[in-house]
Amino acid sequence: MIRVTRLNGEHFALNPDLIERVEGHPDTVVFLVDGTKYIVREGVDEVLDEIREYRASILATAYAMDRGTYRTSPGASPTEPGGGTRHASVVPFPAREER
Repeated sequence: MIRVTRLNGEHFALNPDLIERVEGHPDTVVFLVDGTKYIVREGVDEVLDEIREYRASILATAYAMDRGTYRTSPGASPTEPGGGTRHASVVPFPAREER
């Protein structure tokens, strides 16, 4: 999700996969594929940067998971029964040779 700001200052998140186009005339209007329009404070370039960063973060996370180095944040670890902390385990994707 990307974070944007309505003209009244309210912050909200948009799924960038649902964005059809972004126009600036002079306010920035984000058009979703279902026809919904949002007018936001951020400029067109800022919205595009947010989308680019969001997609790059997905690729970076997938890369870390593939390498087996991805970990959840320390505060987000679920607890085991009895009060112990359980560490998230991620199984890396098999290498092409292993598939």
